[in-house]
Amino acid sequence: MPLHLNDTLREAIAASDRPLAGIWVCSGSPLVAEICAGSGLDWTLIDMEHSPNGLESVLAQLQAVAAYPITPVVRVPINDPVIIKQVLDLGAQNLLVPMVSTAAEAEAAVAAVRYPPRGQRGVGSALGRSARWNRVTDYLTDADRHVSLFVQIETSAGVEAAADIAAVDGVDGVFVGPSDLAASMGLLGQQTHPDVVAAVHRAFDAVITASKPVGVNAFDPDAAQAYLEAGASFVLVGADVALLARGSEALAARWSPAGGSDGPAKSY
Repeated sequence: MPLHLNDTLREAIAASDRPLAGIWVCSGSPLVAEICAGSGLDWTLIDMEHSPNGLESVLAQLQAVAAYPITPVVRVPINDPVIIKQVLDLGAQNLLVPMVSTAAEAEAAVAAVRYPPRGQRGVGSALGRSARWNRVTDYLTDADRHVSLFVQIETSAGVEAAADIAAVDGVDGVFVGPSDLAASMGLLGQQTHPDVVAAVHRAFDAVITASKPVGVNAFDPDAAQAYLEAGASFVLVGADVALLARGSEALAARWSPAGGSDGPAKSY
């Protein structure tokens, strides 16, 4: 039984003639994940760092999106080999590891996704969805081909080390997080501050020079477009919970007396 190599974000980026646009799934809901998976977007990020997601809910969301032509990526909550092992065994083929600020931290993430002797991933292919319970031929020797690893730079130190991080063998790409980067620069909540944008561009330049794809989170359409023009290969342009929050607020502003309107239009 084969796994499709084009299921990795690495291969999707390489095969595309345009940048890939994606959406966060932060609700923890398989139903919402499936709705997003059918949107026509290129990739989705199932988040475990800032969302109410555990192993069971991530598994359910991976299963929910599997029928759709979208590439699911799981962001683990921490660069921890046990958590990474568990998420891989669930069948996640694309990982994003947050808060990587040094080459050594990137190397640790690579080791966590690779089986010995190249790494330290625990062997449980007979028990896990990753190998379809040992139905995938030669999974143990071929696993690296079926897993892509992206690391997230989101500190000033990470920006300065971006070239070394991107150069680590086994890192397939780098994702820049302007929110935490702004915080690390003393500019909390100011993701589009000129100094933050300049730092993002420095990270972009270092990663692109290392011949690795670089991505970024940018909900503001103008910021996202500017980052695409600066060389981003993949972007996150929205989130399920943010869309629901802003959409429900727009409904309230239009229809609720508390929102300043005269109330809903009568249908009689």
